[in-house]
Amino acid sequence: MTTDQTRTRLRQQTRQHTPTTPTDPPAPRPPAGPPLWDRRFTLYFTARTVSLVGDAMMPVAAALAVGALYGISGVGIVLGTWTGTVVALVLFGGVLADRIGARRMMVGADLARVLTQGALAAAFFAGTPPLWLLVTMAALAGAATAMFQPGVNGMVPLIARDPQRANATLKVADALAQLLGPALAGLLIAVTGAGTVYAIDAGTFLLSALCLALIRLTPADAASSARRGGSLRRDLRQGWHEFRARTWMWAVILIWVGYGVLLFGPLVPLASALVGERLGPNAYGLAVSFLGVGTVLGGLLALRLRPARPLAAGAVAMALYTVLPLCVALDTGLPVLLAGHVLGGAAWAFWSVMWATSVQTHTPPAVLNRVTAYELAGSVSGIALGQILAGPATALASPQRLLLVSAGACLAGCVALFATPAIRTLRRAAPTGGHEPGTPDGPDGG
Repeated sequence: MTTDQTRTRLRQQTRQHTPTTPTDPPAPRPPAGPPLWDRRFTLYFTARTVSLVGDAMMPVAAALAVGALYGISGVGIVLGTWTGTVVALVLFGGVLADRIGARRMMVGADLARVLTQGALAAAFFAGTPPLWLLVTMAALAGAATAMFQPGVNGMVPLIARDPQRANATLKVADALAQLLGPALAGLLIAVTGAGTVYAIDAGTFLLSALCLALIRLTPADAASSARRGGSLRRDLRQGWHEFRARTWMWAVILIWVGYGVLLFGPLVPLASALVGERLGPNAYGLAVSFLGVGTVLGGLLALRLRPARPLAAGAVAMALYTVLPLCVALDTGLPVLLAGHVLGGAAWAFWSVMWATSVQTHTPPAVLNRVTAYELAGSVSGIALGQILAGPATALASPQRLLLVSAGACLAGCVALFATPAIRTLRRAAPTGGHEPGTPDGPDGG
């Protein structure tokens, strides 16, 4: 046997008797995010989407149909009545949602709005509805909305294990509704009249009620979303205590009251009048649709970005909303007007996702609907006042100057948001499942 053959045999024997060392296992993949599109979320998404399409048509319908009959003051009264009723009753809606369950309250509210919007459709088909009827139906629809809205926040943790993904996805649906609804409303009013718009709105509420009724919650979800017993006064007091204990929450709402009076409230009556006068009613519907384009972009951005300090990031984004009232006030051309609405929509959507997720993940489920009711009552109360005062304010200053004030108020509010430590330092809470209990924050917002 040659030397080379000997070496070869020795190597083979060594391989046969030497234990093999297992290769290192592949690095574990990061856990995939929890599934979002199960049956419950799909039904909820469908319910919200169709309802939001109808809702997106309503401001344009009110601004154009009611404005053509009763002017800016009429639009302000109708919108202000709706908003004021929401403010007056939303706290009771939060208590009832915590007592009997958010889903049941939302189904009943949708069915009530089928009746109010159907009555308005019949009135417009029959001729010119009187102002008292418009105001009465606005009040009833506002009462139904007050019963519905607290559950919107409360349902998300029950049907989705990742609240930010769910909120961002729903915000994109809201954006698509804003994209389709206003343009469709302007077209339908021009071609068929306001009655068709209100009839479609009634149909969206009917479909929403059906989808919500088909959602089946687990026993644990049902137990956490419905709580019987206790006095109304005690429930309201407990909700107020939870709301007041979070400095970041009530500080934001104080700023939002100012936004409602000076920015959000007068924006629709003033902008619809100015844009409609300069560029025609279809231009205003197109501008609101481009607001929806921006909301899509902001919602998609919120799907990808998870800032460690969500409200601080949202405050920076909201500064861009200033462009929206500014471009209307400066009588810009249509391209600039549409670009301003895209930018404003993106800013608003990103803030909305950051805010909703913060509220849902830092509030115990047992009081989430009531806390939501308090933050809704505070933020919407300013909007109601701003809508009602929009008409009378035009006797003191031109709509252009009033919208310049709105732009200044938007910037000032963003500075206040970022300058408040409890808002600026609030950190993102990681979801732990379908029933994220959150950790109650201290007086300084945690």
